[in-house]
Amino acid sequence: MASFKDLLVWQKGIELSVETYEVARQLPKTEQYRLASQITSAATSVPSNIAEGYRRNNTAEYRHFCGIALGSAAELETQLIITQRVFPDVNSTVAMGLAVEVQKMLTGLIAKLR
Repeated sequence: MASFKDLLVWQKGIELSVETYEVARQLPKTEQYRLASQITSAATSVPSNIAEGYRRNNTAEYRHFCGIALGSAAELETQLIITQRVFPDVNSTVAMGLAVEVQKMLTGLIAKLR
């Protein structure tokens, strides 16, 4: 594999980030510097850490950064649950599905890297 961009988990992480920005756009203006900022930060952390870990010099560091990405995906899932409960009119179903899918993929990748 020549690039982190070839990784399906990274590609799904990008989809997750884009979808999360769509969720953030639906939030009220009062949440733009609170919840919207938190969810977009957590979402962009996922593919960013996958990419950074991929470019590191060894498997242990790659596994470590995938663990950070997994933590960010779990953080995002939590924030999306909060979003669903506080703002039921905001459609976060696709983002939630992607967050769960990416977590499963990362869990598998981390196990493979052990």
